[in-house]
Amino acid sequence: MAAAGHYDLVVAGAGAAGMTAAAVAASQGMRVLLVEKTALVGGTTAWSGGMVWVPANRQMLAAGMADSLDAARRYLAATVASESGAAMREAFLTHAAEAIDYLARHTPVQLRPVAVYPDYYPDRPGATLGGRVLEPCPFDARALGPRFALLRPPLPEFTLFGGMMVSRPDIAHFRRAWRSARSAWRVATLLARHAGERLTAPRGTSLYLGNALAGRLLLALTVLGVELRLGTRLAALRHTGTRITGILLRDAAGAETELTCRGVVLATGGFSHDAALRARTLPEAAGMVSAAAPGNAGEGIGLGLDAGGALGTANASGAFWVPVSRFRRADGSDGVFPHTVTDRAKPGLIAVDAAGERFVNEAVSYHEFVLAMLRHGLGADRPAHLICDRRFLWTYGLGRVRPFSLRLREHLASRYLHAAPSLGALATALGIDAAGLTATVAAHNADARAGVDRRFGRGSDAYQRHLGDADHRPNPCLAPIETPPFYAVAVYPADLGTATGLVTDAQARVLGADGVPIAGLYACGNDMNSVMNGAYPGPGITLGPALTFGYLAARDAARGA
Repeated sequence: MAAAGHYDLVVAGAGAAGMTAAAVAASQGMRVLLVEKTALVGGTTAWSGGMVWVPANRQMLAAGMADSLDAARRYLAATVASESGAAMREAFLTHAAEAIDYLARHTPVQLRPVAVYPDYYPDRPGATLGGRVLEPCPFDARALGPRFALLRPPLPEFTLFGGMMVSRPDIAHFRRAWRSARSAWRVATLLARHAGERLTAPRGTSLYLGNALAGRLLLALTVLGVELRLGTRLAALRHTGTRITGILLRDAAGAETELTCRGVVLATGGFSHDAALRARTLPEAAGMVSAAAPGNAGEGIGLGLDAGGALGTANASGAFWVPVSRFRRADGSDGVFPHTVTDRAKPGLIAVDAAGERFVNEAVSYHEFVLAMLRHGLGADRPAHLICDRRFLWTYGLGRVRPFSLRLREHLASRYLHAAPSLGALATALGIDAAGLTATVAAHNADARAGVDRRFGRGSDAYQRHLGDADHRPNPCLAPIETPPFYAVAVYPADLGTATGLVTDAQARVLGADGVPIAGLYACGNDMNSVMNGAYPGPGITLGPALTFGYLAARDAARGA
């Protein structure tokens, strides 16, 4: 075991929260070490949509979109179930825009407002229809040079043609390429650009969404001189009295290194893949399925608890939920497809239980969809099924089956996708009630023709309509299911990340059981207990606090250095 120097700050975890803390600390003149136990940086952020929820941000206000912190306070009061954590939410609201502005001035992290993207409960007091959510500006990964190889790629199911990412606006052009000359030209231009990028890179270098955010943060680490160690775990914290003064690192080969430091930031991504913490805090019916990055296994939370920290206990939910379909890739790896925004709200699809009956408004947020599954007794052993017809599958795709797919053989052979010439035959193949499914589709079709979902009110608010098909009338979320063959995919509850974490104060300092900060120890990202108490009010309510409290932790550590 070798002694290897001193750092002002050591950060564990190279997701958005950890990279933000490391970059901000380095910009303040601190000597920073960032350790990441996997071989890649980016964590779940690199797979995500990259949205960052920041009320009353400067960018939206400059673009003429109205918002205020008071409106955001009213909205959170209407969507977060408990008063617990009110001080943390106030710290987030007060400092989120400040954090984004700091990153814009001192790092390559540049965000822009999404003009139209409603909060998830748009009819509640204080909600907005756009601007509150920021997205990363597109990023040319060639700026990373050799370090591009260190960036976790996006999920292959969300790319085209060997790693080509597509921006949100360009998705519409791909869907209209067959019937619009303008869209066809745009798609041809994108394909030509991608072909040029592949001449010198293993995948496309035009990055969007969460991959662009992770790439920009990695560039920030590079420019600011943050030392990076991959394949390295933070194995233990060292104390002098009640203060954290050092760490023990362990690399993939088992070699250990002792370091001294003034502070440690825990940002290892929560406990999505830790069976013991899941059993302790999440519903048993949810099982072990997760859409989070594989490195998120609770080490940071465990170290915080060992140091005297405590877990949050007042959360409405212990995780942020998403329905996923499950499959095995050609290379033998297991995959999950998060059904966030691409299919559930589109017209011509329903979700049913084993009785063949609908149990939820399919267009609600992914978090609310899974909560409905769990309330209804569905779970890891009792999936729901998404049902559609040939027209829907061709137009919108279903899960990992992309729109305009001419070859379905692989998906059918693996039984990821089920097909049948009639609804009764489809129900039999799925093991659900045929009469129930037939009656459910008949009722749905009658409502779809009228444009009103009498059972659940699908398409009745701005968020649902935003995710529907604006070109479809009269209701962008409703269309009949009537063109055989009929198709189905099974969906299961999974987490996008965990909400229960270490209790901290407004500077992201980990609190002991006595409520006193543990000197030199911080937590942010999903290692910190959710400032939303496990509620999911809008797009980016995990990344918004991740960047904000990463920033606050670094600023506090710099003041004490």
